[in-house]
Amino acid sequence: MIDAEIILWMIEGFVTIIIIGYIISIYNSFIRIKNNIDKAWSNIDVLLKQRHDELINIMETVKGYARYEKKVLIQVTQARTSFMNAASLQDKAKADNMMKNTLKNMFAVAENYPELKADENFIQFQKRITDIENDIADRREFYNDAVNIFNTRLNQIPYNLIGKMLHYTPKEFFKVEDSDKNNITTTF
Repeated sequence: MIDAEIILWMIEGFVTIIIIGYIISIYNSFIRIKNNIDKAWSNIDVLLKQRHDELINIMETVKGYARYEKKVLIQVTQARTSFMNAASLQDKAKADNMMKNTLKNMFAVAENYPELKADENFIQFQKRITDIENDIADRREFYNDAVNIFNTRLNQIPYNLIGKMLHYTPKEFFKVEDSDKNNITTTF
């Protein structure tokens, strides 16, 4: 016969293994979510860089036509500088919003130059920028979904206990600035 003490020891060992396994699964889920957040941000960062590079090309095309639109060219230069100096997620989000507004202004100005609107390079750049903007929107959605899952887990029991032990804090969403919600007006 098996001694009662041995059975109790086996039960305790089995329960301990289950608890440790559960804690490991919680830890692994946090790691998976954090990696998704990092991957999503990295994808956004690559697209922001691509948009920045395309902006240089489109600016050269626009310069030839819009010599008198110095304000827009200054905005483009400021947006590029802001992007290049951005280090944190918040700084890059602000630079992203500035870049989007600048592009909107640039395309609005282009409406006043029929030759520019018909220029093959400008049309290609405009299409490329539109494609990149759509990709950025998709990646932002994936990023924000991952952040939402992470932040939700940090508030759920028992995830919050493990999260506190790991010193995890809520992540920030990639938000749209209030100014992006307004219509762009351009004066000439």
